[in-house]
Amino acid sequence: MFTREFPVTMIRQAATALVTIGLLSAAGACSPVNSFQGFQAIEQSPNDVKVGADTRATVTAKLGTPTATSTFDNNTWFYLSQTSSKNAFYHPHVMKRNVVAIAFDKDTQEVTKVDTFTLKDGRIIAYNGRETPTRGREMTVLEQLLGNLSSISALPPNDVNPGTHPGDR
Repeated sequence: MFTREFPVTMIRQAATALVTIGLLSAAGACSPVNSFQGFQAIEQSPNDVKVGADTRATVTAKLGTPTATSTFDNNTWFYLSQTSSKNAFYHPHVMKRNVVAIAFDKDTQEVTKVDTFTLKDGRIIAYNGRETPTRGREMTVLEQLLGNLSSISALPPNDVNPGTHPGDR
């Protein structure tokens, strides 16, 4: 009643379906994942802040608290945003970065300067991570060995006899 071809064709169809699902999931794993970090302008943009017209209070009302403030001067606020893309196991790649620096007058609290920096304004700093230079005298290997030998004594201190503890008297 049943032929032998029925199970073979079912197995072939199931194998084809599994291979297709595997290839589609592998292709989906390679698609980039975009992420957004930092300040998100909902109603107002940091670029809408006007020099001389806005104060700290109006900037806070429009934009909210800043992402960061200047380390040495609390009169400069920074609003940072960044869009990056990560592909599979690779390091994330920054596609877009905006930094808006808003400077305030110390006395009147009015905006004195609004600067906008993008990814093109950034600089790459080359770090040399091989060695940290230190001050001091460089000793040769022979000086180090002789210095260590002179600090080691083969005899115990005079107040300790072999087989006793230093506190025993």
